Amino acid sequence: MAGGFIITLYEYSPLFYISVVSLCFVVTVAMVLGWVGFDVPVILHSSDDTDSILPTTEKQMVQVTNPFSLEMGSGSASVTDGVWLKPCCLEPCVLSCFWGCEVSVLQRALLAHQGGSRFSTPQHFQEALRRFSHHCQSFFISSEDRQERHICIPADQGLSDFGPLPRQRYPLVAVLTLAEKEARDTYNIVASVTVIHVPDDKYNLSARILFQYLLTSQGNMYELKALFMSASSSGESGHPGTDPMTRPNEPEREEEEAGKVASVVEDDDEEEEEDDKGWSEGQGRDCVVCQNAAINRVLLPCRHACVCDSCVSHFKHCPICRAFIQESFALTLGPAAYEQ
Repeated sequence: MAGGFIITLYEYSPLFYISVVSLCFVVTVAMVLGWVGFDVPVILHSSDDTDSILPTTEKQMVQVTNPFSLEMGSGSASVTDGVWLKPCCLEPCVLSCFWGCEVSVLQRALLAHQGGSRFSTPQHFQEALRRFSHHCQSFFISSEDRQERHICIPADQGLSDFGPLPRQRYPLVAVLTLAEKEARDTYNIVASVTVIHVPDDKYNLSARILFQYLLTSQGNMYELKALFMSASSSGESGHPGTDPMTRPNEPEREEEEAGKVASVVEDDDEEEEEDDKGWSEGQGRDCVVCQNAAINRVLLPCRHACVCDSCVSHFKHCPICRAFIQESFALTLGPAAYEQ
């Protein structure tokens, strides 16, 4: 009886015919849009469908040894009182500090290094920057020396600031170069250029490192950049006093110790910093996705280190900042890579 009623309704009611055709059209359009990548309601998805996510491209990396390390010292910093710097080198080197170096002059020197004029000795930088700086100081640093150095401008120069913003001079440029020619032939990285802000009467922003560049013997230049890591709830891998519930996205800079292997991005003139010792000893934080494996992937271009090798292939967006993932690279190499 029900079938006969539906047939009668189909024959004598055009609205029933129109409704059936419209429903079929909506379902067909939804399926087509789902195939080409548009979001459709979940009810229209088949239970057998699986989201296909293309794996992120892995950056091709090479390993080089960075013989230089320069950090801010523990003392107070100002233009009038000076600043404390802590250099650390694998080989004897020379620390050259240029106060009030002109921005354009430093940029020209870096471009000249990439253009063919190799800047690998203290004399090269002193000739290029000394005449365009207010004051220059040089220190010899042995490979065993871990003492801080006090860098200051002589009081007789009467310099208390570098003028109003925007400025044409960097407050302090610190250059580390290898002292011995044999060492320059051994290491691929021959110089480290660090631009430091020092507070003065006109601009009292706290002292900090603005830029760090590594110059290679082949005429390349790489910029050291910070990695950003999520706070960890694990007492072993996290820092004391870190609360993951209140500060889930706290960035933390992992300083690279001298002598550790630095990861250099090939064909991109960029080098990321990492604390290789912490990762190799299993002290790294856990993956923010599975909470089971150690973090071993840095996502680019946001530079968040937050996932492991297994989870990185399941995301198109960074789990921390939701930025689109273009590429990634490994913090540590696998056993197969080390055997090669």
